Amino acid sequence: MKYAIFPPEEILQTTVNLPLSKSESARRLVIDAIGGYTTAAEDVADCDDTRALMHALSMRNGRVDIGAAGTAMRFAAAFFAATECTDIILDGIERMRHRPVAPLVEALRSLGADIEYTDADGDPAKGTEGYAPLHIRGRQLEGGMVNIDATVSSQFISALTLAAPLMRRPLRIVLEGDVTSAPYLHMTMEMLRRRGIDAALEGNDVYIQGSAADITAAETPVGRDWSAASYWYAIAALSSGWVTLPGLRLGYRLQGDSVAAEIFERLGVISEQNPEDEDTGEHIDGVGLSASPEIYSRLDLDMSATPDLVPTLAVAATMLGVPFQFHGVHTLRNKETDRLDALRAEAVKLGALYEIDGDDSIGWEGRRVPIRTLPVIETYGDHRMAMAFAPAALYLPGLVIDSPEVVTKSYSGFWDDLRNAGFTITEVDEAAVNATVPSEDENPVEEQMSEKQDPGLASNIFPT
Repeated sequence: MKYAIFPPEEILQTTVNLPLSKSESARRLVIDAIGGYTTAAEDVADCDDTRALMHALSMRNGRVDIGAAGTAMRFAAAFFAATECTDIILDGIERMRHRPVAPLVEALRSLGADIEYTDADGDPAKGTEGYAPLHIRGRQLEGGMVNIDATVSSQFISALTLAAPLMRRPLRIVLEGDVTSAPYLHMTMEMLRRRGIDAALEGNDVYIQGSAADITAAETPVGRDWSAASYWYAIAALSSGWVTLPGLRLGYRLQGDSVAAEIFERLGVISEQNPEDEDTGEHIDGVGLSASPEIYSRLDLDMSATPDLVPTLAVAATMLGVPFQFHGVHTLRNKETDRLDALRAEAVKLGALYEIDGDDSIGWEGRRVPIRTLPVIETYGDHRMAMAFAPAALYLPGLVIDSPEVVTKSYSGFWDDLRNAGFTITEVDEAAVNATVPSEDENPVEEQMSEKQDPGLASNIFPT
């Protein structure tokens, strides 16, 4: 399936009810399962990853297919390893079998876990060291001290932290190296603290103390998803319209991606908490977005804490003609796809030449190549690729997204929300994607960039 996307015919003005946070939902599900609480479906995100984890946590024996849910794979592995009387083969889609899990497995084994690398049928002789499928025979783990490489993924640390209440003794996790995507670890610890478990970070040590019996009922609801909000920030930046996001909170410390508001301010998006409704004069509970012509001439950012924002920022900056350099992005190699290579490949279709410096930096210095056909954006089975590139249709009407259904991984209603905002989205066949864009003299990308960008403003607001 392919979608052709056309922008609204009038100035965009829309209200979007964002999905609940997928990241918060995953942690809520595990904490509830450990504490013996039932999680209502309406209390967590309505997306593929959440449903996969909810189903997995209900199992105790047999084969569990986690699909494409990387977070769920890591969390479920630790949960099953620390849960007595479980015998599980934990597997996922083919891409999941190429995403590293060895640091977590080795840490769990050092705590007494019984985990083998196998094939899908449970044959350890055919397993691939360091990768799923995993055959897990659950037992109560000892606890105590464990070392783990913190540079690969914060999900490994969060998985251990969440499983700690199932262990005999308090858990001390010694972090080796700088924590990648640290806000997600802080989210885990804060959600445990809210539920009655002591969790502290002292230097490079994480301490977790408390048992499953100490876990209290959830009182704080799952928040709206700032990762989902980032796509609407990009739309606001490119449309010069107005977007209202009910229920969103500026500076929401539980989600690191809330920094999107600060970063997108550099791309001309103004965020207002509880904006006034122009028709009623009443204040709306949420965040209002509006566009400003004042954008910075360059972005140079350390994105190690919030790498999921990189695709959205890269596309938005490209369409605005703002060169960028994003550092600390090595984890993007191991997402649903290799997002660094995928971004570089698909950006060429927008006429932009990205440069990748090893595994830890991606940038664009303004180098362009002509585009003669409307882009057909490959999504590589990655939800964020689809949603990051969709806003480019504001400058390239008719831009095509291949396999748009991948958004159900985190934001099932994304295309419906675009339609409600005035976008026209039509399913197209292979023949229909061969339409050409205007000549160079009529290139809408160049025209809209020149109207939007003010190169005289300061740059490098976030020095590395």
